[in-house]
Formats: sequence, C-alpha cells, structure tokens
Amino acid sequence: MSRRDPDDGRRAVVRRPRPADGPPRGRWRRPLGTWPAVVLTVAVLVAANLLLHTWTGALRLVAAVVVAVVLLGVLRWAGGSWADAGLAPGTLARGARWAAALTGLVAAVYLVGALLPATRSLFEDRRYDGMTGGELAVRVLVVVPVGTVLVEEIAFRGVLYGLVRRARGTVWATTVSSLLFGLWHVLPSLHLATAKPALTGVFGESGLGSAVAVAAAVLFTAAAGVLFCELRRRSDSLLAPMGLHWAVNAFGYVVGFLLR
Repeated sequence: MSRRDPDDGRRAVVRRPRPADGPPRGRWRRPLGTWPAVVLTVAVLVAANLLLHTWTGALRLVAAVVVAVVLLGVLRWAGGSWADAGLAPGTLARGARWAAALTGLVAAVYLVGALLPATRSLFEDRRYDGMTGGELAVRVLVVVPVGTVLVEEIAFRGVLYGLVRRARGTVWATTVSSLLFGLWHVLPSLHLATAKPALTGVFGESGLGSAVAVAAAVLFTAAAGVLFCELRRRSDSLLAPMGLHWAVNAFGYVVGFLLR
C-alpha cells in the first residue's frame, strides 16, 4: 500500500504490520546440536545405569520406559526422526522378519549348546537357584523386553547411533555406541565371576579375578554392540537388534533355569 508524501510529492510506502507467527521461541525450543545431544544422552544414561541397577520390580520397569521416552525426546530435540532411531514405519516389517529369523537361530544354538556336555556348563548360573516357573515367565516376557532390551536398544542402537551417524557416519556411530554399550555393563558384571561356575574356574573369586571378569564382560558386550549396530544398519530397523538381544537374554534364562 502507498500514499503521496505531502512535503515532497514523492510516493511513500506504508507497510501493513505483519501478523505475528506466535510467541518468540525460547532457547529451550531451539534445535539442540548433535554433540550437545550426545552429551545429554550420555548423562541420562549414566543416571539411568545407577537407578536401573538399584531399583527392582515395577519401579525398574517404569524407570526403563521413562528413560527410553526421554532419550527419544532428546533425539527429537536435536532434529532427529523416527528413521534416525531405526523406527521408521516403512522399515518395521523388514525389521520384524530379521528379528524372527535371529530368534530362531539363537534358539537352535542354545538348544545344541545345552545338549552337548562340553558346553552345557556355560549355561549354569547360581542366580537361578530358587527361581520359580512364574518368576521365569515374568523375567522372560516382561523384565527382559522392557527393563533391558527396550531401554538399551533405544539408547545405543537408536538414539546414540542415530545422532552420531548423522554427524560422522556409520563407523563413528558404531564405535561410540558399542564402547558405551560395553561400559554400560560394568555394574551388572560385578558379581559375574562368582555367579557362573564356568567363569569362577577361569577367573577365581579374588578381587583381581572379579576385575578381569568385568573387563572381559565389557569387551564382550562392546563386541556384541558392534554386531547389533551392523544388524541395525543392514535391516535399517531397530527391531532386528531388539529381536537378537531379547533372544540371547531370554533363552539364556530359560536354558539356565532348566539346567539347574
């Protein structure tokens, strides 16, 4: 819109005020940078590791779900998508097929291992003493999928992998995710050498033996993290490593329970 300026005869432009798009965006609503998001994710995981290692029962399950939701929120705050988390709707069917195949493979391997005398002792675990069938079912169908697989896969193969992969590529994403996944298992491995008779014979019951057992567990789980990341990459879905992760833990409980 314009009008004539009475002082000099020139046509002056009068601009209408533009409607406001909404209230100004606060700092907390701005996208979070990738590396600050990684640091925030690690901080959440440190706190979660302490809490989940201490809490038990329903409280632990609720905490695991809350942590998973918070981590997905961090990814979203950093501008991530469901695809970055490995949960894009278009890849879920393929991921489910991978998960089903891997579950069957683990079941077959565990069955053979439990039947062979040379490997049967690897499944023995003193932590199963006194466990009932109902407790086993709860652990396999609720505790493992929610309290372990959900939170760990979303954290390490979902949010961390997605954030670092977007910034530095697959190799960096796999390395960072897998190293942190190994460190995540320090607390759960503190009494591993004394809980499993097969490991007690190797590492002994001394403090040094326990430390070596923890270091071995960290390295082993870090290597497993590399495998999980590769499954995530090949299937383009978080369901593939979720399926393998659940099968390894759940069938381990089942075989250990049956071999008491």
